[in-house]
Amino acid sequence: MCLHDHTSAPTPSSKLPRRGILAGAAALAGISVASVAAQLGGASAARAGQPAGPNYHGRPLTYPPLVIEGGTVVDPLTGDAVEDGVLVLDGGKVAAVGTRDETRRAVAAVAGRARVLNATGRWVLPGLVDVHVHANALADARLILQGGATSVRSGSSSFYQDVALAALPGWAPGVSPRMTPAGLFVSPDLGDSLLADPDLAPLATLPAGVREPADLAYLTRVNLARGAQVIKTRANPRAGLPEQDPRELVYNREQLSAVVKAANGAGVLCHAYSAEGIDGAVRAGVRSIEHGVFVSEETIAEMARRGTYFTPTMDAITSMASSPNPVLAARGQEYTPVLQAAVLAAKEAGVTIVAGTDSFGTDVTPIGTEARLLAEAGLSPLEALQAATTHAARLLGVRDVGRLVRGAQADAIVVDADPLASASALEQVRVVVAQGAVVRNGL
Repeated sequence: MCLHDHTSAPTPSSKLPRRGILAGAAALAGISVASVAAQLGGASAARAGQPAGPNYHGRPLTYPPLVIEGGTVVDPLTGDAVEDGVLVLDGGKVAAVGTRDETRRAVAAVAGRARVLNATGRWVLPGLVDVHVHANALADARLILQGGATSVRSGSSSFYQDVALAALPGWAPGVSPRMTPAGLFVSPDLGDSLLADPDLAPLATLPAGVREPADLAYLTRVNLARGAQVIKTRANPRAGLPEQDPRELVYNREQLSAVVKAANGAGVLCHAYSAEGIDGAVRAGVRSIEHGVFVSEETIAEMARRGTYFTPTMDAITSMASSPNPVLAARGQEYTPVLQAAVLAAKEAGVTIVAGTDSFGTDVTPIGTEARLLAEAGLSPLEALQAATTHAARLLGVRDVGRLVRGAQADAIVVDADPLASASALEQVRVVVAQGAVVRNGL
């Protein structure tokens, strides 16, 4: 029973400056001048023109051009590959890509200024995309990058740290992946996240937590006002906590519809396990289903019809089987074959499958591992690569990541094996370039 007034739809206060909220988020994420400088490791960089953003007296860093030559350059969209290819990155963008002859002029234009990496005998790919991470600090961001994910979608943070991390690439390339932030988890119990924003104080008065549609809409709008670009909510509890039942219903279709409506076009990702929870979320209009272990055939058909994406988070589920906790181990053993079957059924029905690790903090699973597990569930090597590149980029709504084409973002990786022959190649990352900065070089 509702015990508080909903006669007028509440809206976030405009009195609190957004930069004040983000300053606190940056502090919690460990972002400071000293920490960013330490992460850059003294790398030589120049100063560029100031991007849109805060009225700050300084200018963002830029890196010199980079040429990666000799490797086989792969296009995940088509599966085409150029042997002895050349990739030229300049000004934070792809300046040229192709054969040595096709890139000759671009290479000449940066001669004497560019850093050159020899990738002979290896494969050159766009930076990978992880569509489900929980990054709350610079250390988290660093580990995500080391695994080859140069773009990510947040699965929520506790104090808007993901919103603060999202601002870093424009100022300090290579410090954080490109981040699509979700802000706070739209969930009944916000816990200490209530302290993230004074505008959340009214929600502390709710005896049953954030459950009424108007309150769900309010929390969603607060997130958007603070810089969230997507919204994360749930249909079920967590599987990774033994005391919780992941098939219990937390939010029904009506409640999830309130979140989707308040998101006003921002994509909603929904944590869901049970058949009922998944179906309610899909019919409420969420953009993607996260986990989705017990999805039904009927709901898979509905996902295909609506264009709902599927993020199985394979590693998060399968790794429970090795847990020392008997409840979690039993869940992992039970859920793994069910989820594998769901992935294959979704693929065959035409549902777009994307790669998300559900990494949390510094417990980071490389995105390549998730791609391999998707292949083991029935995706071809190319489909697994697309799940972590072009399909994931489409889910994020970005057109300039996920492929190495002229004008795309300067994000790239070099791997030791052919990703078109085996998805496990994406676990063999040798070089990572994020926003034009070389953040890992094992050549």
